[in-house]
Formats: sequence, structure tokens, C-alpha cells
Amino acid sequence: MRSRAQRSVHTCLQGLCLLAAALLLAAPAQAHKSSDSYLTLDVRQGQAQQGRIDGQWDIALRDLDMAIGLDQDGNGELTWNEVKARHEAIAAYALARLKLANGGAACPLRVTEQLLDDHSDGAYAVLRLRADCGAPVTTLDVDYRLLFDIDPQHKGLLQLRHGAQASTAIFAPDSAHQSLRVADASAWRQFGDYVRHGVWHIWIGFDHILFLLSLLLPAVLVYRDRRWEGRSTFRAAALDVLKIVTAFTLAHSITLTLAALGVVALPSRVVESAIAASVALAALNNVWPLFHGRRALVAFAFGLIHGFGFASVLLDLGLPRSALLLSLVGFNVGVELGQLAIVLLFLPLAFLARNTVLYRRGVLGAGSCLIVLLALAWLVERSLDVKLLA
Repeated sequence: MRSRAQRSVHTCLQGLCLLAAALLLAAPAQAHKSSDSYLTLDVRQGQAQQGRIDGQWDIALRDLDMAIGLDQDGNGELTWNEVKARHEAIAAYALARLKLANGGAACPLRVTEQLLDDHSDGAYAVLRLRADCGAPVTTLDVDYRLLFDIDPQHKGLLQLRHGAQASTAIFAPDSAHQSLRVADASAWRQFGDYVRHGVWHIWIGFDHILFLLSLLLPAVLVYRDRRWEGRSTFRAAALDVLKIVTAFTLAHSITLTLAALGVVALPSRVVESAIAASVALAALNNVWPLFHGRRALVAFAFGLIHGFGFASVLLDLGLPRSALLLSLVGFNVGVELGQLAIVLLFLPLAFLARNTVLYRRGVLGAGSCLIVLLALAWLVERSLDVKLLA
């Protein structure tokens, strides 16, 4: 019979394998950003405009194509004429899945204009909206159901404005109906909103997670005489992890701030391609050591690029002018909290399993090879603008 220690190690390995499998299975469909829509609602204040809400709703064309079919000739490429021909269908589909109410009374919505815009992850339909609530709005009830029936991972990101104030909310299948106080938009509430956004976006940023995990996998091991051996103490492994995470955090915080404030800008394709390359190199190092003993330096160097990737998400979400710095800090804090949760889950499991052949050859070896292949596919997709993965 197996000892309690052996059973514990077996359980840890199962946990690590399940975690790796979940990431690798989910990653092809969501190489960086998951399915999001961006909704802005501006509650008007003037005496003549009380009860009126103007809005803008950005919905990815790829999501609309999946939902109602936009690609009429089936060639895999959407043209303006194809999108324009479906304007009525787009408006009907969207409005059927967004309801606003004020004090229990419905605020009828209509689409006043449709445009196209480019986000960091592709083309979006832009729906200009208008609603009339018939009375001053203090609490707005929002019921959001877009795409939940066909994509349970979809999220609706809302920014609610009222004069110089702004607040945010995230809509998901388990939080599709929310009541938002229009006047309750303090700077600290906005900070909390952006913390939640940051946590969510590190958890769905599979390329960021795989880059970090690729650097962390050897933290519980030592490369000696051309082979990996388990570290003798948990403290040594934890210190190695601390160096890597600190370097990555410092680097991406620098470029996230510079990019979000508009100081530095890089083309999206360059950033996303470089992120894919960083994942491939970090994982390749576990199979064929390229920068032994310098993983923290690599984490810092490529962390600068990953910061631009985080910034693209933040810029799409929008930063309220009334609390610009606090919202930026909140998003970055959220990213760090999401990252910390991953580390706290990974490190104890990896340390307990470090001396097993399954960890060294399965999780580290075979897992890193799979990550390399996946990252190379991302690199080809992003640099050449082709589709390889479903």
C-alpha cells in the first residue's frame, strides 16, 4: 500500500496536470483576450435632458458572426458591405439582449448609428445608443444577456458615466442583472472596480499565464550535470519564485503605466507577436536551457513587452478622467493579485512533486514542449495574421 506521503505527492501531480491541461485546452481559443464587449452609458444631467441616456456598445465582429452570421460568401473575411447588409439584424440581436430600467420603469433603447472600429484584438461593430427613462436616473437597472447562450466565457464591460463621475461593472452569466447607483461613483469605488478588472484579465490572459508558469516550473528544481534535480528546501524555491515574480511585476508595471498614459505606444501586432515569442522561449528554456540562472532577468526583459499587452486591455476598457491615476493603480493591483493567486496555487503543489519523474519529464518536459508548440502557433497567427487554432 502507498504511504500517506506518496498519496499526497500523487494528488499534487494530479492537480498540476489538471491545471496544465485546463490552460492548454483553453488557450488556443483565447490566446490573449477572451470574448468581451465594451458598453458605455452616459446619464445626462441637464434640465432638458434628464432621464436621457446616450451610449456606445462595441461588439466584436467575430462574435456577431458566430451569433447571427455576417460572412455571406463564406470566405472567412468580413467586408464593410457584408456588415452593412446585416445592420438591422445586428441592432435587433443586440437590443434583445440589453435592457435598462429606472425605478422599475423600462428605459426603451434604440440604435441611432452603426460604425466600425479597430480594437487591439480585431474589428468591432460600434452601436450608438439612446434611451429615454422619462425621469431623473438615480439607480439604473441593467440586464445584460449578450452571447451568454453560446459563449459562457463572454463578459460585458460597462462604464457608467454621470457628468465627471464614472463607475464600472462586469457582466457575466452569474451577474447578468445589476443595479448601479448613478451618484455612487467615488474614486475609491472606481479603484475597487479596476482591481476586479485587473484580476479577471490576468486570469484570462493565457499567454501571460503560460509565460509566467514556464519561468516558475524550474523554480523547485536545480539544473546540475545536465539534468534537473529537486531543490532541497521550500525556502530556496520560494526565493527563486519571488525574484521572477518581482522582476515580471516591476517590468510590466512600467510599460503598462507608460502605455496607458499615452507616453509610449507600440503596434498591437508587434506586441502580441513578441508576447507569443516570449512564451516560446521561456518554455524552450525548460527543455534546452538557454539562460540558466538568469530567468529573473528574462522575466524583466519580456515583462516590459507584456505590460503593453495589459495596457491594450485597459485602454479598451477606458480610464475615467476623474480618477485616472487611481484607476490605473487599481488595475495594476488587480493584475498582481491575480498573479499571486496563481503562484500560491502552483508553488506548494510543484514543491511536493518536484522529485518525481512525472514532474520532471511530464509536467516540466512534455508540458513545456506543448507550450512551445502552442506559442509558435500564436506567433505565426499574430505575425502573419492567419488562423491556425480554433
